[in-house]
Amino acid sequence: MNLTSENILLIGSSLLIISILIGKSSSKFGVPILVLFLALGMIAGSDGIIGIHFDNPTIAQFIGVVSLNFILFSGGLETDWKTVRPVLWEGISLSTVGVLATALSLGLFIHLVTDFTLYEGLLLGAIVSSTDAAAVFSILRSKSIALKSNLRPTLELESGSNDPMAYVLTISFLSLVINPEKSIWEIIPVFLSQMIIGGLIGLLFGRLSKSIINMIKLGFEGLYPVMMIGIMFFVFSFADFLGGNGFLAIYIAAVYIGNQELIHKKSILKFFDGVAWLMQIVLFLTLGLLVFPSQLLPYLGIGILIALFQIIFARPIGVYLSLFPFKMKNRRRLFISWVGLRGAVPIVFATYPLIAGIDKAPAIFNIVFFISLLSVLLQGTTLGLFAKWLHVALPEKAKPKLPIDQIFEESTKTRMEEIEIKEGDYPVEKRIVDLGFPKGAIIAMIKRGENYITPNGYTEIKAGDILIVLSSDDKVIKDVYKSLSFKI
Repeated sequence: MNLTSENILLIGSSLLIISILIGKSSSKFGVPILVLFLALGMIAGSDGIIGIHFDNPTIAQFIGVVSLNFILFSGGLETDWKTVRPVLWEGISLSTVGVLATALSLGLFIHLVTDFTLYEGLLLGAIVSSTDAAAVFSILRSKSIALKSNLRPTLELESGSNDPMAYVLTISFLSLVINPEKSIWEIIPVFLSQMIIGGLIGLLFGRLSKSIINMIKLGFEGLYPVMMIGIMFFVFSFADFLGGNGFLAIYIAAVYIGNQELIHKKSILKFFDGVAWLMQIVLFLTLGLLVFPSQLLPYLGIGILIALFQIIFARPIGVYLSLFPFKMKNRRRLFISWVGLRGAVPIVFATYPLIAGIDKAPAIFNIVFFISLLSVLLQGTTLGLFAKWLHVALPEKAKPKLPIDQIFEESTKTRMEEIEIKEGDYPVEKRIVDLGFPKGAIIAMIKRGENYITPNGYTEIKAGDILIVLSSDDKVIKDVYKSLSFKI
């Protein structure tokens, strides 16, 4: 079936609705939801029941890049700096040294057991060297896995920040495959410039974005997420234009933005959480459509062999080398090794050799598909079991709340406090967004004279105002007074 303007919306909306409905029930059977999206795309594809013909890696790559922008940006917005800071260097080491070690060890193995040249083996190793943010975020959340000793922030920091490293390695080794006369040392300056420029652009525009969002008044709350989308794509494309890594730039910018006080922050976080899920579904459906199951069979044996080596040897090598300088129990290193899920990102990166037209591109794409599928099926379905077996799991009630979890959680506010603001008090003439108000409390209403005002982040506090504050407990009320610079 060829997609036309008459049926594209019907087919697209049907696949989307079916994906969501199937995904809703998938957790009952222990099947990762992302695998079902991928399978549905394959069923709808050229070799499937519906027979939609889709064989355009350029379009698939574009959809993949757009989707990864939303997925990484949403993951960055949800990253709590307070929980990440204690494991920052472990996460950075995993996402750089770990990715490099995984790519090199797997690439060398592929070169030894196949007819791939060394550079072709390293290219394939680089493509599957990073953990997949979409897979890790969705599986950890859907399975409600609570982990000990900062393991969860370590894993989420790694999965959110290691795609840029894998991308740079993929592009670098691809250039060596296309131009084998080049020296491997020639890619080092390119690698360093990509990471440095991308990091600086992300930090700079993260700071600017906070000021832009908080200073302008758009009039409609729904425009703030739209503005954030524009900022996200600008940061990505501007970093790429300057020779930096756009994926790293948007992730760093999102982490900074997500940990600041913003106007309509809850709306922005909820919006990006929903769109990130949409992008995951669209991405996996698209990649499912791009795969031709009839072409996979010749690569079944070698694909499974490489996937098993990656899971059992290459990933642990990368983890142990990158975490060697840090004190950590072996069972925690083993669990981090097992959470090396590969998902859609490697399949997106595998479109780069297809577009470049190198000889081994079809083989690389199909082998990468096997690696990703086996990783999500084998590792994704057993995360909870391994967590209990390695004694790194916590009871559900001890699970720390992420920022997005706190927003979606409908907790009852059991404490109300009326706070009068007098002339000369710190909050006078300040906007609510600038007060650093604690997350566990809200200003539900402001009594100003005989009138009652429903406030938002732009609302300025006036002398004589009475703030009606709702909170869940006394401790948060104390934090409220501290944010207002009141002595208690």
